[in-house]
Parts: sequence; structure tokens; C-alpha cells
Amino acid sequence: MKITTQGNGIKIGTRLEGKIVDKMSKFDKYFGDEGSFNVRIRPEGGRMVVEVTLKLDGKIYRAEAVDEEILTAVDKTVDKLESQIRRQKTKFLKKKKDYPQIVNFLEEDNGADFDYEYEPEDKKITRRKTFELRPMTSEDAILQMEMLGHNFLVYLDAETDSVCVIYKRNDGNYGLLEPDY
Repeated sequence: MKITTQGNGIKIGTRLEGKIVDKMSKFDKYFGDEGSFNVRIRPEGGRMVVEVTLKLDGKIYRAEAVDEEILTAVDKTVDKLESQIRRQKTKFLKKKKDYPQIVNFLEEDNGADFDYEYEPEDKKITRRKTFELRPMTSEDAILQMEMLGHNFLVYLDAETDSVCVIYKRNDGNYGLLEPDY
């Protein structure tokens, strides 16, 4: 398994990186070389934010935790990621052939117990909305989104002539989704 660590505003030494790799290695025996982890650490005030992204078979799982201590935040993030995988257990077991690595992880987990049963809910579309796509720049899209008080805006990019999505991130900055078709 490939584990990449990066620090934004913090230097990650080899000793800390080794400890992080040790904590992430619990997934190694299940995913082998197929999984790819990206661990990103950044300070936020007096606390450390740890983001872990798992890329496996074209699927992406992401977890984030905040704590005063880096290794405690890493532990919390690993627990959240494991919880996400467990919540998907029902879906994965129904599609065993599509997710063999995750099924192995769940079946060989030596009986770890959780106090909840996941029952998938039937989701349905409760509202449908149509709107006119107007060509605009990303800066105009941000302004329009802020004026509307929305978290995201779908628009037609005037420069690339493609449909894009601008969205507000948790850190207060903006993200841009540009489809490749």
C-alpha cells in the first residue's frame, strides 16, 4: 500500500512519518498494494487537523479529525475511516465481486463489535429544479453564489465552455469542479 504524508504549515520528520505509517498499516494486510493513502496534516489555531484520503478501486474515502496531538488526531481519523467502511458493509457484501479487498477486511476483522446496525434507507428525489446556465467566469460564479447564500453553484464557464461547479470549502476557500468529458 502506498502512504503519502504531507504537511501544510508543518514539517513532518521521518520519525513522525514512521509512526503515521505504523498506524495506517492496519489497513495494509487487507488492501495490499492496491490501496493508496494520502495523509495531510495542517495546524489550525492550537490544534492539528489530519485528513486521510483512501483511493481504492476507483473509489475515494475521506476522513478528517482535529486534536491537540498529531498522533491522537491520526487515531481518530483512522477510526472514522474504518467506520465509513463498516457503514458500507451491507452494500459491499451485496456486490462482493466488485470490492474483494474491503470484504476481506470486514470478514477477517477478528470480531470487532459495533453497537449499530446499518440499514440502507431508500432515498428519493423530493425536489426538482431547472435553471438556465449562464456563461460566466469563476470569479463571477463565486460572487453569484455568495449573493444567493448557497454553498455551491453550477455554471457554464465562459473560458472553457464547459459546465462547472464552484463550491465553498470548510476552510473558507473555494473549490472548482471541472468535468473532463
